[in-house]
Amino acid sequence: MSCCAPGAEAGAELAVRKNSAPDNAELMAAARDLGNGSFQLELGVPDVHCATCINSIEKGLGALEMVTAARVNLSTKRVRVTFDPSKGKVEGLLGAVKNSGHRVMLLDGSEGHEPDKQLSLLLRSLAVSGFAAGNIMLFSVSVWSGADDATRDLFHWISALIAIPAVGYAGQPFFRSAIRALAHGRLNMDVPIALAVLLALLMSIFETARGAQDVYFDAAVGLLFFLLIGRTLDHMMREKARGAIKNLARLAPGNATLITSDGSRQSVAISEIKPGMVLAIAAGQRVPVDGVVMEGVSEADFSLVSGEATPEEIAPQSKLLAGTLLLSGAVSMRAEKAAEDSFLARMVELMAAAENSRAGYRRVADRAAAIYAPMVHLLALGAFVGWGVFTGDWHLATLIAISVLIITCPCALALAVPMVHVVAAGRLFEAGVVMKDGAALERLGEVSHVVFDKTGTLTMGQPAFLGQRMGARAEFEQAGRLARLSDHPFSRAIAAAAPGQSVFSGQISETPGQGIKGQDSNGEWRLGKAQWCNAVQEDQEISDSKTASRIWLSRDTKPVAAFDLHDAPRPDAKLAISALQATGLNVSLLSGDKSGPVAELAAKVGIPSVASDLTPADKVARIQALQAQGHKVLMVGDGINDAPALRGADVSMAPASAADVGRSAADFIFTRDSLKAVPATLELARRARAIVNQNFGLAVLYNFIAVPLAISGQVTPLIAALAMSSSSIIVTVNALKLRFGTPWLAKARRVAKSSKSAAVSPLEPVQ
Repeated sequence: MSCCAPGAEAGAELAVRKNSAPDNAELMAAARDLGNGSFQLELGVPDVHCATCINSIEKGLGALEMVTAARVNLSTKRVRVTFDPSKGKVEGLLGAVKNSGHRVMLLDGSEGHEPDKQLSLLLRSLAVSGFAAGNIMLFSVSVWSGADDATRDLFHWISALIAIPAVGYAGQPFFRSAIRALAHGRLNMDVPIALAVLLALLMSIFETARGAQDVYFDAAVGLLFFLLIGRTLDHMMREKARGAIKNLARLAPGNATLITSDGSRQSVAISEIKPGMVLAIAAGQRVPVDGVVMEGVSEADFSLVSGEATPEEIAPQSKLLAGTLLLSGAVSMRAEKAAEDSFLARMVELMAAAENSRAGYRRVADRAAAIYAPMVHLLALGAFVGWGVFTGDWHLATLIAISVLIITCPCALALAVPMVHVVAAGRLFEAGVVMKDGAALERLGEVSHVVFDKTGTLTMGQPAFLGQRMGARAEFEQAGRLARLSDHPFSRAIAAAAPGQSVFSGQISETPGQGIKGQDSNGEWRLGKAQWCNAVQEDQEISDSKTASRIWLSRDTKPVAAFDLHDAPRPDAKLAISALQATGLNVSLLSGDKSGPVAELAAKVGIPSVASDLTPADKVARIQALQAQGHKVLMVGDGINDAPALRGADVSMAPASAADVGRSAADFIFTRDSLKAVPATLELARRARAIVNQNFGLAVLYNFIAVPLAISGQVTPLIAALAMSSSSIIVTVNALKLRFGTPWLAKARRVAKSSKSAAVSPLEPVQ
């Protein structure tokens, strides 16, 4: 059940339409047409604040026949719904969210820049409860010091006049959440808190009215004060840990300058930018969407993309990614993607997905919290009845029941895993790694074997053209025409070196891991591996070079040209491999390249086992063979040919330069050129796993000690509030340990310094 106040994660900062009940036409106008009769709509859900909220909304939407997918984003407070409008009214989406106990609003696209209203409410509530608690405590001290009769009653009534409005205002985060939950027939953790506070307040008013010696206004207000301390700190820590995604989202400008067909300029919202539009970007502005420079020369800060702070010069035909900062000179650019498909939008979505995930451990925590809520009420009721029946002191029984309600809130249990994932996602982002899924972080912590691809992964992915081994200039030009239609690093190198700038005009198809094929009036042309181009014999006849990779061109299955290329290893590849081996991990290299360059690279970076000349299916088979031996496999690769292996491994990583399909298949994306991201992420995953176990242990230990004490009458409501808040803070602070330390780096340097080049041996073929 919910452990937090409504909107306790209110970093979403939503801006919404004034009309909170849009009609079917307005909803359809805001929806995105995905084709094939499917539409996608994003709605604001500002009250979502925990995994239970996510589950209830997604379950409610999933029950509708028209809904094919629903995904709640905890970071941005949105739910993205894919639906078929032919199977129901779109207003039903709003009704399903409302029936789950949450507000729902239609976004207007200007969200993301408002202040944190929930934090303001928490701080005001904390100030009110703290001021009230301090004043009530002064009157309580006077009563404890011996004031009696009329003086004591006066102090009690003054305390009541302070406590009643203070509880009414400071208790808003708890009361609103509890009322919404009860109104929809469900329980959450704010229900017992609200019940405990109100019982303590009402009991104190009753005792004051009958002139009793003891009242509990200080306990009721003090309870709120301590609960709000824990909730406010929890909110601030979560927002700090999640700050990376907010700052990233704010890099996108709200609007852009459009250059129209007649040369005039007008300001348009970023959401209105379409591919093909021409935009003007001035110095000091950030690029709104991905595009290509058409006119102008400038310097740009690409640190968001590459991690390098050194400015780069841009000129016509230079590619620009959303979020890039222009430092000098204005340029005009042609938009290639809409804002929602841009590099910056993808980065924000990947960061948000990491916080949305419900991994295996997290689902356990959610189920435990869901079971725990009714148990809390049963324990409180049992304590109340038991103490009342056996002692006859119903006054004492009520106090004990109140203490049980407060102390048994499973906030620590519910925070145990989400906080670790949120902090880990923020730390990884600072290191240039985007985590798609918290479940992947848990799987990564169990990895025992790491598999690397060669080109574009262990190497820079920017092969240098060494020369043409056979064929004439005409064949070189034809190879360039084919190569310009492929994104493979070897193709890009040939395209850059080949004479001419034209592209192949016939039918084109590309086979991952093999090459590109074209058909025109002159026959069938192939550019790729020797076997693909029927050039195995010719390849053996040409003197081989261990450091070069060879690409062949064939016409109607006859080899007509060959080209040699060389791709240098990443500068820190050896250090990264040493770091992995230092932690006891096995490392292998699986490549589609020929054996000479693969073995030479493996020797340079220290990988002892390699396999070459592999197809994408061969790579998958190798990974499956490792898994059959009991290994948990991490695959690090890029490109179309690596996508099946990335998906088939237990967990996967890819560089940001990878092909779109490769990035989509990977669980982690590292945005910088350094391979140090691999051991750094692995080390963080292992630490995260250890901290998750510690958090579960702390939560269980807390309940094991606190619950018996509360039931046995050893804990007052005030102490119960302090204990519950402290447990949540301890779990949150424990998760923040992830932000410190990089022990893998020192260990890797020691291993790299003391080790010699590894003896390379081929992997056994898969039977």
